[in-house]
Amino acid sequence: MMNPDGSPLHYVYLNLGSNIEPEKNIPRAIELLKEVTKVESVSSVWETKSVGYDGENFLNMCVLIFTNLQPDELKNQILRPVENQVGRVRNENRYAPRTIDIDIILFDETPHNLETWNHAFVIIPLAELIPNFVHPLEAKSLVEVAKQIHVWIMKRDDVVIS
Repeated sequence: MMNPDGSPLHYVYLNLGSNIEPEKNIPRAIELLKEVTKVESVSSVWETKSVGYDGENFLNMCVLIFTNLQPDELKNQILRPVENQVGRVRNENRYAPRTIDIDIILFDETPHNLETWNHAFVIIPLAELIPNFVHPLEAKSLVEVAKQIHVWIMKRDDVVIS
């Protein structure tokens, strides 16, 4: 895909997660992303138990954006500033509660953050957007992998993303 000026336009799937006021912070993060990039489509919002510690449940969703930035540029110029605007405080505990966490899951055809590709909070929302994409670790479609997930996850139709 190309920009009108001929530069490459990349498609990127992001995963957004929050367990501090998530009903407010996830929609806010989407609003901020829309101000600085093209948000093409969004999954439903899903609730899951926290991973790695006993904390408040998380809400997660996946988003497709288009950008002319490379992954590191995208993180530094768009994703981290959006996280900061939503009140993200980074610390050494990767399992700490957070207002928002935005991760690159798929950049064009290249999977990122492979350690998250076996979690329901990534697979199920991503399968809504690209059900036939082949999971990089399972060699099955995302929809097939999603059907095999046996952890508690609940669709949150009450959290509306416009």
